[in-house]
Amino acid sequence: MTVPDIPKQQRAAVRHGSGELATTKIETVDVQLPGPGQILVKVNWTGLCGSDKSLLQDDWKGFGISMRPETQGIAGHEGAGTVVAIGEGMHKRWKIGERAGIKWIASTCGDCDYCATGVEEVHCEKQINSGFSAPGTFQEYCVVDGRYTSKIPDGVSDEEAGPIMCGGVTSYVACKRSAVKAGQWLVLPGAGGGLGHLAIQYARAMGIRVIAIDGGDEKRELCQKLGAEVYIDYQKTKSPADIKDQIMKITTSGAHGVIVTAASKAVYEFAPMYLRPGGTVVAVGLPSDPTLLAGAPPIVLALRRLNIVGSITGSTKDVEEALEFTSRGIVHPILSKGKLEDLDAWVKKLKAGQIVGRAVLQVAA
Repeated sequence: MTVPDIPKQQRAAVRHGSGELATTKIETVDVQLPGPGQILVKVNWTGLCGSDKSLLQDDWKGFGISMRPETQGIAGHEGAGTVVAIGEGMHKRWKIGERAGIKWIASTCGDCDYCATGVEEVHCEKQINSGFSAPGTFQEYCVVDGRYTSKIPDGVSDEEAGPIMCGGVTSYVACKRSAVKAGQWLVLPGAGGGLGHLAIQYARAMGIRVIAIDGGDEKRELCQKLGAEVYIDYQKTKSPADIKDQIMKITTSGAHGVIVTAASKAVYEFAPMYLRPGGTVVAVGLPSDPTLLAGAPPIVLALRRLNIVGSITGSTKDVEEALEFTSRGIVHPILSKGKLEDLDAWVKKLKAGQIVGRAVLQVAA
């Protein structure tokens, strides 16, 4: 193993407390060196995902999902940085100085039926997840599985690559899961947010016509700039039914697909009503309320032959494809930049819906 100048200790944002009152504090922790099959990445930038906020504040406790002790209180799963140490068995795959992207799925078993397909490893039951069951990217140095870590191509900066590790690939795969084809209509509630603004770009790159739904003139400007053909400001509508009426007027028979990134009850209730017969709702946003359901009355689903599907993250191949859009200059995350020291303040902004685009935090000093 080649080891350049690597400090024995590092800065990390460590979680304290639980629930909505949980906070993070910058602490000094040990730097771990990679073992067989692993690499050590110096994290330069990390995205801040809504899932990070949900894990830090126990939003999904009702589903039995909480940060595990193995994380050592360090969340984060959208990291981008430089390889500084290589473990046994990884020298053919990685070189010191290469850039690497750290994802939600940090490692998979490689042997189960899902892993064997080469495209379904997201369902591996033995997977390890950054910031959930292993220390995440809210630290300066992160040990990761060298086999599963993504190579960042030229033309993609570290601050852009971080958010693509989760937000980008999630939006890209959701567009594919919607089964909407070029020239057809896709509705994106929450279009001006971290996932939505990326979904607009991937959809447009696929030739899909986009109806963006969000609130305010700032979001309108962003969505239209990114290629949304229509913008509906929910703040200026009388009711969710009014949004449905506008969509029907624009599309004649309804949209071909809806990707729900906004984790709200009203959106999930009405999303199926935006569709034409045979259309698809893609559930992406993850509400904290375990009683909230995605769908429609069975008679509506049956008579209109609607599809309700879920989507979360993507395979290593999906990440490679999502990064390629950026390397080709087609998709670029709109970034709100901060520093790791201000993580709690950015979590509050995220919770309040005050971030346009995607938040990304500088980690390396």
